[in-house]
Amino acid sequence: MPFIPHTKEDTQSMLDVIGAKSIEDLFDEIPVELRAKPLENVPAGRSEMAVNRLVRQRAAEDVQPLCFIGAGAYEHHIPAAVWELTTRGEFYTAYTPYQAEASQGTLQLLYEFQTMMAELTAMDVSNASLYDGASSLAEAVLMAVRANRKSKSKRILVPRTVHPTYLKVVKTITQHQGITLEMLDYDIDGGHLNIDTLPSEPGDFTALIIPQPNFFGVLEDVDALTDWAHAHGALVIGVVNPMAMALITPPGEWGTEEAGIKGADIVCGEGQPLGVPLSSGGPYFGFMCCAQKHVRQMPGRIIGATNDLDGKPGYTLTLQAREQHIRRSKATSNICTNQGLLTTAATIYMSLMGPEGLRRTAANSHANSCTLTKQLNAIDGVETIFSRPGFHEKVLRLNKPVKEVLSALEDRGILGGYDLSAEFPELGNALLVCVTETKTEEDLQHYASSLQEALQETLAEVSA
Repeated sequence: MPFIPHTKEDTQSMLDVIGAKSIEDLFDEIPVELRAKPLENVPAGRSEMAVNRLVRQRAAEDVQPLCFIGAGAYEHHIPAAVWELTTRGEFYTAYTPYQAEASQGTLQLLYEFQTMMAELTAMDVSNASLYDGASSLAEAVLMAVRANRKSKSKRILVPRTVHPTYLKVVKTITQHQGITLEMLDYDIDGGHLNIDTLPSEPGDFTALIIPQPNFFGVLEDVDALTDWAHAHGALVIGVVNPMAMALITPPGEWGTEEAGIKGADIVCGEGQPLGVPLSSGGPYFGFMCCAQKHVRQMPGRIIGATNDLDGKPGYTLTLQAREQHIRRSKATSNICTNQGLLTTAATIYMSLMGPEGLRRTAANSHANSCTLTKQLNAIDGVETIFSRPGFHEKVLRLNKPVKEVLSALEDRGILGGYDLSAEFPELGNALLVCVTETKTEEDLQHYASSLQEALQETLAEVSA
């Protein structure tokens, strides 16, 4: 059924009834110079058969190379049942549950999602999703400013090791709201935020962002950083990879008991590793968790469990902080359960994998990363830059321009990694390489031998 089911005859009949000659006449109050111009570069509509053929042709162009990029988007094995269930009509075409009495299945699923995310991060509460990891961090910054009422500065301390794209989104959203983002440099040897370099008297600041792992894949000293922030009256915003949380200390347990306040205050990140394929660039979904004391400042929705008048269990929209539901002046954002389909996939994925499955996935990813790093360090012209422990991503320095090497690897059917030269020029020819559990021993050996060939190939080209 077409999106607009009216035939030309239907349209003309309606125009005749109201006495208009054309649809354009209905907008005659809008000056001609203000009207949108035609979309000249959009081709004419095609038949369903022609569109299907075009889509198949485009899909065929998107080959399936070995992917070692990472950098915020990770290729994990997804059990077939995840998307077989997610794309059932009950989930696939259902929109957000405005009428709770008619949406119990969707509400229950979101309730389970919140429970799993709270457990994974060791936080008190989770909302039902955000747009993506970048916007979730921006929302976390806005939330921290609202929640930390003792701080008047609106200063947010941000390590340079936060994902560069996330930083751009945060700057875009906060730049006109009186919020100051103060960048903190990283330790050139460890690739982490060295607490010894932080000021002993930083003054009034609202929050400290801690990425774990950071953009380099390096693990931060989260306990010391959390204690430092809390000691100076600031909140802690954790930006985490949810898959890593199955293996390392979750943000709800950051810090020491001696400091008096344990755990991050707000946790956010990208949920794509939890059952969402790369799909040539999207879609993605963000998540957010927080401590109970900050829950009223959380954007989005929270689904709660209750009992009806007959004593039967049911689910309801417990917290709705969107301006559509409450007074605009009291709203936290326009976020709602916008990425419900992806949270459905993530919930099914986590249910099938279970804690042990997630832990083994994370452990195998890390083991593969260590194996590949050892192989690559044996190649002339390749060295590991940072000395600290990390999680399934490593930064390598090459003796040739990264762009040229990646092009040579692509010719061999390999997406070899992420070029760091634009965002971190001080690292030289730096390459961020990611390995997950999807890579076999043969894949790792093929990458290592191909990288060696690519380096020799670019050397020969330079010599010529």
